[in-house]
Amino acid sequence: MTSNNEPPEILIYHNARCSKSCSACEIVAGKGFAARIVEYLKTPPSREELRVLLKKLGLKPSGLVRRGEEVFKENYAGKTLDEEQWLDALVAHPILIERPIVVRGDHAVIGRPPEKVLELLDADA
Repeated sequence: MTSNNEPPEILIYHNARCSKSCSACEIVAGKGFAARIVEYLKTPPSREELRVLLKKLGLKPSGLVRRGEEVFKENYAGKTLDEEQWLDALVAHPILIERPIVVRGDHAVIGRPPEKVLELLDADA
């Protein structure tokens, strides 16, 4: 827990190979927020963690899927999946998770474009 004088912790689901993800991290740091970085490809979120993230994002699992990824094209393109099946796909293939996801308290945004994280940082916690 942070005191009133400290900015609240920010959690960033990050892919270091993604320029948008790196830019979002720079924006957060530049605003003076302490950030905990989760390299989600190395430590993927569990099914329940994804459910919590989706609630904070206000999205369904299908809304978090990166459709340009090779694993999507090979395994899911042209298929009709329900939301639970999309959640299964995100758990099985974390590369499909859109990035970066920046979380502050009960709210989260996908940092695409990276400046979108400013909405979260400038809002009252």
